[in-house]
Amino acid sequence: MLADHAIIEVKAGDGGDGCLSFRREKYIPKGGPDGGDGGDGGDVIAVADPNVQTLLDFRGKHHWKAESGEHGRGKCQFGASGEDCVLNLPAGTLIFNDETGELVADLGEGDRLVIARGGRGGLGNDHFKGPTNQVPTETTKGEAGELFALRLELKLIADVGLVGMPNAGKSTLLRAISRATPKVADYPFTTLAPQLGIAEIDAGRRLVIADIPGLIEGAAAGAGLGHDFLRHIERTRVIVHVVEIEPVDGSDPVANYEAIRKELFSYSPMLAEKEEIIAINKLDLFTTEEDQREAVELIRTALRLPEDCPLVGISGATGLGMRDLLELCWKKLRKEEPGWRHPHGS
Repeated sequence: MLADHAIIEVKAGDGGDGCLSFRREKYIPKGGPDGGDGGDGGDVIAVADPNVQTLLDFRGKHHWKAESGEHGRGKCQFGASGEDCVLNLPAGTLIFNDETGELVADLGEGDRLVIARGGRGGLGNDHFKGPTNQVPTETTKGEAGELFALRLELKLIADVGLVGMPNAGKSTLLRAISRATPKVADYPFTTLAPQLGIAEIDAGRRLVIADIPGLIEGAAAGAGLGHDFLRHIERTRVIVHVVEIEPVDGSDPVANYEAIRKELFSYSPMLAEKEEIIAINKLDLFTTEEDQREAVELIRTALRLPEDCPLVGISGATGLGMRDLLELCWKKLRKEEPGWRHPHGS
């Protein structure tokens, strides 16, 4: 299951204290100050790691701490700096200060950001020697490292996001076009967590596709699975709206489509205005190609969609239309196909 949120505490390392010391060696009766500085504390660093896909590691471990710097020593020996604490996070992770709600970082691919700075090391008494202060006894303590409570939220970065009613067939579709293996069954909210799949069109072309859990009316207001999953669609570049041609619950496919559009628009008008491809699913229920084409056009007519609105007839169960759907997604992403957005977003 995809872990897409976590609350953790991060503590940067404290700086080491400066040392109070005087040189003591045989035959050198008046050795001067030789207390070294303390080492700097380690930072807490967030790294977008391409090999990490979830926040699971941060659900089981809540405290992340960098190493403190060593104290200074005699003979002008400086303390070693503390090791950094590196948080390997998926690209697309939003890092918030959990106390203030402030967005600290929005990790993109390849990012490496310091989110808690280590304290500077203190000064040893050697640092304070001078013509008028030949026997300094002054030192300074190391600074404390920064401490924060952070909220991590993962927004999937995918090329294509699948949306639609529960049981519209999104999970079956994802299995048909990729190696992802989401659970498939006939009950509401089959997909309880977003699923990612890689669809390979050919050797040089592939798409990252996210199956977003089924929405219900009121999701934008937090009903059902609500905001937890709507936010995952925000970063997808193209939306594939999966419409079940004959819903098993007897509902109207046109009304189902419009209900999902309403939820997307209520959650974010910008989200609702993303490019959309409508995939009419489960066409294997019709025995002839003519009946399948007629069913697709009936949906187009009922939704009053223009000819430039891309509708694709598919069947996740049999593989019908999979190639056409993937090619259309690829062309949309490459801007090789004229863009189409739903009028007024809803």
